[in-house]
Amino acid sequence: MKYKLSMFNFDLPEKLVTDTPAKSRDESKLMVVNKETGDIEHKKVGDLIDYFENGDMICLNNTKVFPARLYANKEKTGAKIEVFLLRELNQQNRLWDVLVDPARKIRIGNKLFFGENDELIAEVIDNTTSRGRTLRFLYDGTHEEFKETLNSLGSTPLPRFIKREPTTQDTERYQTIYAKHEGAVAAPTAGLHFSKKQMLKMQIKGVEFSETTLHVGLGTFAPIMVEDLSKHKMESEQMKINEEAALKINNAKEENKRICAVGTTVMRTLESSVSTKKMVIPYDGWTNLFIFPPHNFQIANCMLTNFHLPKSSLMMQVSAFAGYDLLMKAYKEAVKKKYKFHTYGDAMLII
Repeated sequence: MKYKLSMFNFDLPEKLVTDTPAKSRDESKLMVVNKETGDIEHKKVGDLIDYFENGDMICLNNTKVFPARLYANKEKTGAKIEVFLLRELNQQNRLWDVLVDPARKIRIGNKLFFGENDELIAEVIDNTTSRGRTLRFLYDGTHEEFKETLNSLGSTPLPRFIKREPTTQDTERYQTIYAKHEGAVAAPTAGLHFSKKQMLKMQIKGVEFSETTLHVGLGTFAPIMVEDLSKHKMESEQMKINEEAALKINNAKEENKRICAVGTTVMRTLESSVSTKKMVIPYDGWTNLFIFPPHNFQIANCMLTNFHLPKSSLMMQVSAFAGYDLLMKAYKEAVKKKYKFHTYGDAMLII
């Protein structure tokens, strides 16, 4: 069966796409979907511990979101420009790939001024896409001082569907509690459901945790513009699996333990570095893997994920893991039961 973009459309009431997090991380609703039986249970995220035993492995993405959204004034006209930092291209020359909005107002050679006192100045040196630009920041000081200035001027990069301004609550809640390595412009949302108390209870039970890194970029959320999914090209995102994580995950696999990928980013990371013996290989580089059905998953046999938007690459990956018919059944049930979708939404455990 050939899967097409239109097959992943469904009616999602706007009120089910929430723009605020639950009162606490582990209070969100949890739908548990059993791939073998097709059964669906309705739980709370706090019940996750009931589905794991001693020696089971939970794989996390420890990327850290940085304050990627900044605002600048264009030279001469003073026009307000939104600058969304994507990735640092060259540390020494302070080159960054960015998105600008409105893009039509920005040309090569333009200068942008950031902060009330022009703490930063940047020059546009390249047009990379219709909306994208490459900026060279002009700054006298160390790289650490430069990054501190960037962070002080930036704000939490909430998704565009959240129309309100970021709050101090977002600074904490749009970040996993185990975030370590800065580089993401969006949070790995499935991981937002883990609280310190919940993780401690799991560790006491003997559940193991391993950490990988995938710096979430726009590739994860970019809309798919082609009906034939095989023609969609994912933007590359930086990832890393160190030797310790690979060893822990491989040991769990050899012992036939439950291996749970927390989120689509972890699943992509694991599937991007697999040996011919179907084991995880340590890797430090980039991945542009696009997972859609059918796909033969090699490592994880369990997945925790949020409820995703229609026609998104995230929904397609989950469909490949759960099975298309079962996922569509689960999403229909989620709409009926008023589960919350997207970034700050509820969770689904697929076992």
